[in-house]
Amino acid sequence: MDFELNNTQQELRTMVRKFAEEEITPTARENDVKERFPSEIIRKMAALGLLGGTVPKEFGGSAFDWISDAIIFEEIGRACSSVRTTLSVQVSLVEQVIFGWGNEEQKQKYLPQLCKGEIIGCFALTEPEAGSDAVSIKTLARPKGDGWVLNGAKTWITNGGVADVAVVFAQTGPSGGHKGIAAFLVEKGTPGFTSMEIKGKLGLRASNTAGLSFKECFVAGDALLGTVGEGFTIAMSALDNGRYGVAAGCVGIIQGCVDAGTRYARERKQFNRPIGSFQLVQDMISRMVVDLEAARLLVYRAGYLKNRGAPNTLETSVAKYFASEAAVRAANDAVQIHGAYGYSNAYPVERYLRDAKVATIYEGTSQIQKLIIGEHVLGIRAFT
Repeated sequence: MDFELNNTQQELRTMVRKFAEEEITPTARENDVKERFPSEIIRKMAALGLLGGTVPKEFGGSAFDWISDAIIFEEIGRACSSVRTTLSVQVSLVEQVIFGWGNEEQKQKYLPQLCKGEIIGCFALTEPEAGSDAVSIKTLARPKGDGWVLNGAKTWITNGGVADVAVVFAQTGPSGGHKGIAAFLVEKGTPGFTSMEIKGKLGLRASNTAGLSFKECFVAGDALLGTVGEGFTIAMSALDNGRYGVAAGCVGIIQGCVDAGTRYARERKQFNRPIGSFQLVQDMISRMVVDLEAARLLVYRAGYLKNRGAPNTLETSVAKYFASEAAVRAANDAVQIHGAYGYSNAYPVERYLRDAKVATIYEGTSQIQKLIIGEHVLGIRAFT
């Protein structure tokens, strides 16, 4: 096995890190405090091709390999998880869904605009009464003429308030179940489609999160993504990609914690010596470094399988579970190293801690990841 990045990947890391340090880090604290969505940063990332992901160039993408994709998420996550979350949804959940399941018309219509940052997308699966249990969604789509009428509500939708197009999942029959779920592409401005931003979040405060409402919202037949009944499969395949992006972003958080903790431990003095000389501080630093190395390798293993087109649900869930929990541990230790200063936003570690927590919840909680892992190992489903 080759653990070295190739020259292209190394150059990409250098470029993205430089961009993040110059364009994202300086305003991350202010954007977090003001809960401000940094649309100008998204445009600048698009200009560098960072929104193009693994989408082929024929559709306006950047044709990155999956390891390169992880490098981008890691470096952006190291600077600001809010920006990384916006990027992850755009690339992993929206572009990949359309590329993987859209027809030629849908690909040509949406992908070039998404990859260039001309439009923003969101992924609308979660509902007030349907989080981990995606099969229980209540949003309904009923046939009408040559199209569909949507009625229902979605919540906790990243990019929902700024999205120009939404990938919306709905039940097409009263009996429910996964066989009736379908996915639709619904554009902003469609009558009956509205959004309301959600404020007051613990973390990811600079990312846009919204609730979506559909009231007698008519969409034409060509808005259907895939076929009726494929919606659940589309959603689950998308989450494999989304979880990969979250895991890579968490590696960035851990790296940020190592950097901040190490820097502070060298500079801060108590008892006439740097606190980095104390054994228990070194214990916390070493724990972060071990988690960093393990998380990164787990993400790269999943990326390696993705590059080969091999099944990777298990490996992606392992990476997402470990990296998200490790990010919380690392951020907690980083705050502890900074002491009282770590409890304020004078340093980025308190933001790392707040941002890391949601990674154990969204796109499949840590508990759901354990059930996925358990099913793969035992061959027994914990739920039906």
